[in-house]
Amino acid sequence: MSHVLEVDNVSAAYRKNKVLDQVTFAVEQGTLTGIVGPNGAGKSTLIKTLLQLHPSLGGNVTFFGHSLKAEKTRVGYVPQRGSVDWDFPTNALDVVMMGLYQKIGWFKWPMRRHKEKAFEALEKVGMGAFAERQISQLSGGQQQRVFLARALIQEADLYFMDEPFAGVDASTEKAIMTILKELKNNGKTVLVVHHDLQTVQDYFDQVLLLNKSVIAHGPTQQVFNAETIANAYGGAVRWMKEGINNGHPSLQ
Repeated sequence: MSHVLEVDNVSAAYRKNKVLDQVTFAVEQGTLTGIVGPNGAGKSTLIKTLLQLHPSLGGNVTFFGHSLKAEKTRVGYVPQRGSVDWDFPTNALDVVMMGLYQKIGWFKWPMRRHKEKAFEALEKVGMGAFAERQISQLSGGQQQRVFLARALIQEADLYFMDEPFAGVDASTEKAIMTILKELKNNGKTVLVVHHDLQTVQDYFDQVLLLNKSVIAHGPTQQVFNAETIANAYGGAVRWMKEGINNGHPSLQ
C-alpha cells in the first residue's frame, strides 16, 4: 500500500504556545483514520496546519508524494461546523456547488450539469428535499450533511473531516459513518477528528492518538489500548471490564 500523506516533524503554535511538537506519521491509501486525543491536544490544528490554513513552525508534508499545491484538487476538507457563518444568505444547493469551484473556476457561472451533480450529492446524504432551503434554517445535523455533500462533490482521493459528528443526532451520525466507510471501500482515504472513545473501534481501522505529539499510530486493534489511551489522556481514562460495553474505554 502506498502513502497518500506523509508528515515529518511538523510543529505549530498559537502565539507562543506550542500545540504541535514534531508530529510524524504516514497514512496509507484506502484507510479510515480516527484522530483522537484530549481537548487541547492539537487535533484540529493538525488538520489546519497540514492544509496550510495555520502556519507551521517547521517540518515537511507531502500529499501523494508532492506538495499540497500540486495535489490540491485531490484533497477534500470538512471544517468544524462551528467555524462557519451559517447566517450567510445562501441555500444548501449553492453551498454544495462551492465544492466544484476549483474545477469550474470561481468566476464562471455553474452549468446545469453542475447543479445536477450538486443535487445528486445532496440526495446521497439525505438532503435532496432541502436543496433550496437557506442554510440558516437547517438544523445542526442537516448543516453537517450539507458540508459532507460539498466535500463528496469534489471527488477527492484524500479527505480531512474535523469533528463531523459534533452536535448531530444519531441518524445523522449513522448516515455520515455509512458514507465514510463507502469512501474507504472505494479506495479513498479519510482522516477524522473524533472525540467519542467508545466508538473508535467500531468506526476506524486506523487510529492516530495525539497529544501535541504522536502517542501512537497504526491499526486500531493493535494500538488503541489501555496503555496508549492513558498516555494520551494523562491517565484520566479507565478501561471498562470485558463484557461491559465490549471492553471499550471511557473517560472518568
